[in-house]
Amino acid sequence: MIKVIVAGAAGRMGGRLVCLLKESAALTLAGAVESKGHMSVGDDAGEVAGCGQTGVVIRDDLSAVLDRGEVVIDFSAPPATLEHLRAAAHHRRAMVIGTTGFSPSELAELRTLAKSVPCVFSPNMSVGVNLLLKVIAEMAKTLGEDYDIEVIEAHHRLKKDAPSGTALKMAEVLAKATGRDLEQVGVYARKGLIGERKKGEIGIQTIRAGDIVGDHTVLFGGMGERMEVIHRAQSRDTFARGALRAARWVVKQPPGLYDMTDVLGLR
Repeated sequence: MIKVIVAGAAGRMGGRLVCLLKESAALTLAGAVESKGHMSVGDDAGEVAGCGQTGVVIRDDLSAVLDRGEVVIDFSAPPATLEHLRAAAHHRRAMVIGTTGFSPSELAELRTLAKSVPCVFSPNMSVGVNLLLKVIAEMAKTLGEDYDIEVIEAHHRLKKDAPSGTALKMAEVLAKATGRDLEQVGVYARKGLIGERKKGEIGIQTIRAGDIVGDHTVLFGGMGERMEVIHRAQSRDTFARGALRAARWVVKQPPGLYDMTDVLGLR
């Protein structure tokens, strides 16, 4: 059994990880962590998640429980994730990171820290989304400059970062596949008299409403036809199961930064 520590254990994703770990035959919950002062610290992680007792109490210090686990799964916030990765690197523990919203400087630190431990970092742990990333790259290469590209994402009203990490990853993949620089061609909002669409633009548009788990659409628009590739997540379990798959994989890897493409053998 692979021993897993869940960081952000009282959050929406953390709770699903706790419950799925309770059911798993290959992995077990060895530790659970939340931020200092969180109301769930000291409570049973399973009780907080709504799936019954696990015997694992939520703590507020990852370093204090790292000796119990082999891999940390983190869906929290960038500052907390970096703090956890520093601790994991110090204790030589593998890590799976699904947190989004990192700044360029935070990403730089993440990449540096991941050189010392096996680390899977992906803005979306869904198997379907990561397969889709490969598909849209091939589509973009084949369709070429005659087709306009738009990425539209929709999430629940509580999501803090925009566009989603997945939408940005899709845009990066599309830009690379077509030989473009996303910093130069990415368009994140349109309003007013903006003129004709510029050649080579990649639009990334955001919707926030209700309890949408996660919808992503890539639209290729040509003259006389359009194609839409759509992924809709109906449950957070799709991300949690992908993270658990990554955890099983990463504990066997040498130090370095990986993503779900590596986990799924799609590279």
